[in-house]
Amino acid sequence: MHRRISVVVILVAAMLTGGPSVAGVTEITVYKSATCGCCKKWVEHLRANGFTVKARDVADMTPYKNQYGITPALASCHTAVVDGYAIEGHVPAADIKRLLKERPAVRGLAVPGMPSGSPGMEQGHVEAYDVLSYDKAGKAAVYARH
Repeated sequence: MHRRISVVVILVAAMLTGGPSVAGVTEITVYKSATCGCCKKWVEHLRANGFTVKARDVADMTPYKNQYGITPALASCHTAVVDGYAIEGHVPAADIKRLLKERPAVRGLAVPGMPSGSPGMEQGHVEAYDVLSYDKAGKAAVYARH
């Protein structure tokens, strides 16, 4: 009886907050190439940080980048969608969680290119990189520095 009440309370809380989260699990869909190793590592990074990932292998990333307003200046190797936000490239899970908590009026986050040391790109050498937020007009601003 107590377990049934707990499950109902969790479901009601998730519905009232409007978030995609049920018991702390957030679903994210990742569009990526089947052959890209760093994309697979980024998916593993998300899973290790509590996300439920739907990985979709696609032959052409262009339609997804166009749909979510990813300009060439923001582009990387994979595009993801979580609760209405686009996530481009090797964005750390902590920054995605912050985005979902704060819910700023942006279209999404991006880590342009493939900086060494970013999640999925751990190759020994670590370079500084920025996570950018961008709006519907494509205007970008620094969201986080790593």
